[in-house]
Amino acid sequence: MSGGLVALLDDVAALARIAAASVDDVAAGAAKAGAKAAGVVIDDAAVTPQYVSGADPSRELPMIKKIFWGSLRNKLLIILPALLLVSAFVPWAIPFILMLGGTYLCYEGAEKVWHKLRGHHTAEEDAPAVERGPEAEAKVVKGAITTDFILSCEIMVISMNEVAQDSLLSRAIILVVVALVITVAVYGAVALIVKMDDIGMHLAAKDSPGSQRFGELLVKGMPAVLAGITFIGTIAMLWVGGHIMLQGAHDLGWHGPYDLVHVLEHPVEGIAVVGGFLAWLVNTLCSAVIGLAWGIVVMAIVHPLLKALPFGKKKGGHEEGDIRAELAGYRPTKRDADPDA
Repeated sequence: MSGGLVALLDDVAALARIAAASVDDVAAGAAKAGAKAAGVVIDDAAVTPQYVSGADPSRELPMIKKIFWGSLRNKLLIILPALLLVSAFVPWAIPFILMLGGTYLCYEGAEKVWHKLRGHHTAEEDAPAVERGPEAEAKVVKGAITTDFILSCEIMVISMNEVAQDSLLSRAIILVVVALVITVAVYGAVALIVKMDDIGMHLAAKDSPGSQRFGELLVKGMPAVLAGITFIGTIAMLWVGGHIMLQGAHDLGWHGPYDLVHVLEHPVEGIAVVGGFLAWLVNTLCSAVIGLAWGIVVMAIVHPLLKALPFGKKKGGHEEGDIRAELAGYRPTKRDADPDA
């Protein structure tokens, strides 16, 4: 009897070790996958606050909550099952899906750079903060969830590509963890960002001079913080998109571009202490430049098509920008539609 009990305890201990190893593998896989998707995550966090700009402060958190649940549904109920089916039956398609997403990131990043250089202002940047009611709010939330779907696709595809060699069950668990952690992190950060000025105003109204100064600093500093996040998000899109295209071209047999990047990395990677970081920095800069170049090429192809087709972007800016402007009580004028008028 004692021998059987010892054997049973040994089996339980072995199962516990296997379970612990599985948890470690899932954690490591999720961390690896999430790290690769970090660039898109930054852009997601940079884009979303714009959707609640102009809303009544009391509606900001409820709107973010709705977008959060929409984002989670996108990832877990639509994107995850589709990716698992693709990885199980047509795994060869994943690199092409990844490069398609990389092309989208390059295009969006290049477009942001282009509009910034031209001094382009969209309607939502000039809109007054006037609440327009639940119908406009619903449109804004729907537009935000639609945009989030595109970014979520890219996050999940990048994550899937990082754990493509794992078993189907491991992939599913890792992607669920990635979806949960990233969605909570992004929308937790977004909620903090959009309420930071309210926190600042609350502190500024206190009696303590220290609280007042800190509150004023928060209120005055938030525009710069949002601008900084947007800038970082744009660079991240170009870097991630460019790196996806570099790696994809290399995997498909065109080794020249990535070989050139490795040649540029070589002189700095041997430097003591900082060599690894400098090599990564060179790789990142090269990826961002390639992402910008490829994005400009795609812009040159896509923009004429969008003008010719009855759908797509309006001449005055993004359609979701017009929706956000509607929430804020703004109606585009003829002069806005034609900046040369």
